[in-house]
Amino acid sequence: MSQQKQTQHRESRYVRVARIAYRLSLQAMPTYSHPKSPHHFTLPQLAACVLMTFYLNLSYRDMEEWLLASSEVREVLSLERVPDHSTLSRTYKKMKVKDFDKMKHLLLSELGIEGSESMIAVDTTGFDLTGASAYYRSRRGNIYRQYIKGGYSVGTQSQFILGWLTGRGPTNDTGYLAGLRRQACKYGQYRGEGKGRRREWLLLADSGFDSRRVEQMDIVPPMRRGAGPGGRGPTRVVAPARQARADMVSQARLDGVYGQRWKVETVNSVVKRRFGSAIRSRKRSLQRREPIIKAMVYNIHV
Repeated sequence: MSQQKQTQHRESRYVRVARIAYRLSLQAMPTYSHPKSPHHFTLPQLAACVLMTFYLNLSYRDMEEWLLASSEVREVLSLERVPDHSTLSRTYKKMKVKDFDKMKHLLLSELGIEGSESMIAVDTTGFDLTGASAYYRSRRGNIYRQYIKGGYSVGTQSQFILGWLTGRGPTNDTGYLAGLRRQACKYGQYRGEGKGRRREWLLLADSGFDSRRVEQMDIVPPMRRGAGPGGRGPTRVVAPARQARADMVSQARLDGVYGQRWKVETVNSVVKRRFGSAIRSRKRSLQRREPIIKAMVYNIHV
């Protein structure tokens, strides 16, 4: 009897995610996309449905059927009827990167993440341009050499995604470093106020981010330069600044600090396994938006 009561009072994870997505959409987006729209649904309602579509990793047609079978989710979203799959597709095209940025800031502010991170890890990952298997593509001779690249900055303590950038790969990671650090800096720890404010948080990244954009508190291993014939032999860092950074990274490895960088690898794995590693859109601007919405639903999921 007690187990039945516990089951009755237990709230579904899908209902909880839908409630958070709807609340964030209400705060971040206007009520309607246009004054003369049909007004059958509000834009936050449709945006929450789109977020749920990516959270469940469903097609728009399957999401329409899922909503038909989910009365509790419809109640949370205040839906009197189920939107058509084409309506969900058009809504995703209307959602901008600035909308996801606003949702992210709202969610992280509610959770009190700002100014709490002592270490922030950054990394990039690739998303396939097709959902076909590698075996099928090799048999067909369709080898996709390009992919959509998503760069994430992750707080090692909270394991939330604090910043995101997207592009088209293969490209060098160095172009993502400054942008990811700028987005995540407000969530790091600082000492003092005003002009005397000093940064205390560390940024952890692999050697792929090694460039002139690396700052003093960034723990980024210098790339191998000046090695022996054929790239073999010990690393010889000529510049004193690079030698000092190599020593700092070695000490960070001994102290166990640099090992925290693996948390961003874990987040990349969760995003791709839970919400799909393939890009469903065909338009380039929509393709580059998918790693961002996947990161948004990851934050809601966490």
